[in-house]
Amino acid sequence: MGTIGILGSGNVGRALTTRLHGTGHRVLVGVRDPGRELSWADGRSDGPRRTGLAEAASAGIVVNALPGAVSVPVLRGLRPALAGAVLLDVANAVEQGPDGIATALRYPGSSLAVEIQRALPETRVVKTLNTVGPAELMADPTSLSTPLSAFLSGDDPAAKAVAADLLGWLGWPAEWIVDLGLLSTAWWPESFVLMVRPLVAALGPVPFGLAIAR
Repeated sequence: MGTIGILGSGNVGRALTTRLHGTGHRVLVGVRDPGRELSWADGRSDGPRRTGLAEAASAGIVVNALPGAVSVPVLRGLRPALAGAVLLDVANAVEQGPDGIATALRYPGSSLAVEIQRALPETRVVKTLNTVGPAELMADPTSLSTPLSAFLSGDDPAAKAVAADLLGWLGWPAEWIVDLGLLSTAWWPESFVLMVRPLVAALGPVPFGLAIAR
């Protein structure tokens, strides 16, 4: 898999970086201020390396772990660096209530993934991993008692194959991965975030994700 760029150093970026580095990959953690210390990426030569967003975006295989609300404008500014790259978008772009839980989609007639693709026409965007939470579950999917599903939406078959390989490194069995088709289908998994509020009310703040029984 080589070098992987992770854009963002929040909970999602930390979980994915830790797992991918643990499987032997070179990981660049792209942040706005690469001089700022990250408690979980200490900058050792053998650890994940903090770097600027543009350098991480040049890795060829890149994960958008930025907050969904800022993803489009930030990624638009990285368009030259992301040209030709495979970009896995794992974010949810939502309006939030006072408790931080989603109340509405920011792109109800489209999807975050489609808007990213419009902003980055030379980049191969694949939507995945946005239907599980918390972030640690993305990189430890077998920790629950029920098999989860990871969905792929994208217009480039080769890019989706790369995404499926990366999911495998994150611990997702191939039979748990569901290819939904073109990037336009990303609206459906992105809409799952609107179920989080009633699910948390019913189940409590426990890890969970969308699973397809078959």
